[in-house]
Amino acid sequence: MDEKTMVNDILDGVKSELTIYQGAISESENMALRQALQQIRNNDESFQYELFKIAQTKGYYTPAAKATVTEINTVKTELQA
Repeated sequence: MDEKTMVNDILDGVKSELTIYQGAISESENMALRQALQQIRNNDESFQYELFKIAQTKGYYTPAAKATVTEINTVKTELQA
Protein backbone atom coordinates (compact mmCIF):
# COMPACT_ATOMS: atom_id res chain seq x y z
CA MET A 1 0.00 0.00 0.00
CA ASP A 2 1.46 3.37 -0.96
CA GLU A 3 1.69 6.42 1.30
CA LYS A 4 -1.11 8.31 -0.47
CA THR A 5 -3.54 5.43 0.05
CA MET A 6 -2.57 5.09 3.71
CA VAL A 7 -3.00 8.82 4.37
CA ASN A 8 -6.39 8.89 2.67
CA ASP A 9 -7.50 5.78 4.59
CA ILE A 10 -6.50 7.41 7.87
CA LEU A 11 -8.34 10.61 6.96
CA ASP A 12 -11.46 8.61 6.12
CA GLY A 13 -11.20 6.70 9.38
CA VAL A 14 -10.81 9.81 11.49
CA LYS A 15 -13.78 11.40 9.72
CA SER A 16 -15.91 8.38 10.66
CA GLU A 17 -14.65 8.49 14.25
CA LEU A 18 -15.56 12.17 14.55
CA THR A 19 -19.13 11.36 13.52
CA ILE A 20 -19.32 8.59 16.10
CA TYR A 21 -17.91 10.82 18.86
CA GLN A 22 -20.44 13.54 18.04
CA GLY A 23 -23.29 11.07 18.40
CA ALA A 24 -21.94 9.75 21.69
CA ILE A 25 -21.42 13.28 23.04
CA SER A 26 -24.95 14.34 22.21
CA GLU A 27 -26.36 11.26 23.97
CA SER A 28 -24.15 11.37 27.08
CA GLU A 29 -25.83 12.41 30.29
CA ASN A 30 -22.72 11.90 32.43
CA MET A 31 -20.77 15.18 32.33
CA ALA A 32 -17.37 13.54 32.95
CA LEU A 33 -17.91 11.11 30.09
CA ARG A 34 -19.20 13.91 27.86
CA GLN A 35 -16.12 16.03 28.57
CA ALA A 36 -13.78 13.09 27.97
CA LEU A 37 -15.42 12.38 24.62
CA GLN A 38 -15.26 16.07 23.68
CA GLN A 39 -11.53 16.13 24.46
CA ILE A 40 -10.92 13.01 22.36
CA ARG A 41 -12.97 14.53 19.53
CA ASN A 42 -11.03 17.79 19.74
CA ASN A 43 -7.72 15.92 19.61
CA ASP A 44 -8.90 13.90 16.61
CA GLU A 45 -10.03 17.08 14.84
CA SER A 46 -6.59 18.62 15.36
CA PHE A 47 -4.89 15.44 14.14
CA GLN A 48 -7.17 15.29 11.10
CA TYR A 49 -6.44 18.88 10.16
CA GLU A 50 -2.67 18.43 10.48
CA LEU A 51 -2.76 15.26 8.38
CA PHE A 52 -5.00 16.99 5.83
CA LYS A 53 -2.47 19.82 5.49
CA ILE A 54 0.33 17.30 4.91
CA ALA A 55 -1.78 15.41 2.36
CA GLN A 56 -2.63 18.65 0.58
CA THR A 57 1.03 19.74 0.49
CA LYS A 58 2.06 16.38 -0.99
CA GLY A 59 -0.71 16.56 -3.58
CA TYR A 60 -2.57 13.60 -2.08
CA TYR A 61 -5.74 15.56 -1.53
CA THR A 62 -7.29 18.32 -3.58
CA PRO A 63 -10.22 20.06 -1.92
CA ALA A 64 -13.34 20.92 -3.87
CA ALA A 65 -13.43 24.27 -5.63
CA LYS A 66 -14.39 27.20 -3.43
CA ALA A 67 -18.02 28.22 -3.59
CA THR A 68 -18.87 31.42 -5.38
CA VAL A 69 -20.60 34.29 -3.58
CA THR A 70 -23.77 33.44 -5.51
CA GLU A 71 -23.65 29.81 -4.37
CA ILE A 72 -23.07 30.86 -0.76
CA ASN A 73 -25.96 33.32 -0.87
CA THR A 74 -28.25 30.69 -2.42
CA VAL A 75 -27.53 28.27 0.42
CA LYS A 76 -28.01 31.00 3.04
CA THR A 77 -31.36 31.93 1.52
CA GLU A 78 -32.51 28.30 1.45
CA LEU A 79 -31.48 27.70 5.06
CA GLN A 80 -33.18 30.86 6.29
CA ALA A 81 -36.49 29.95 4.63
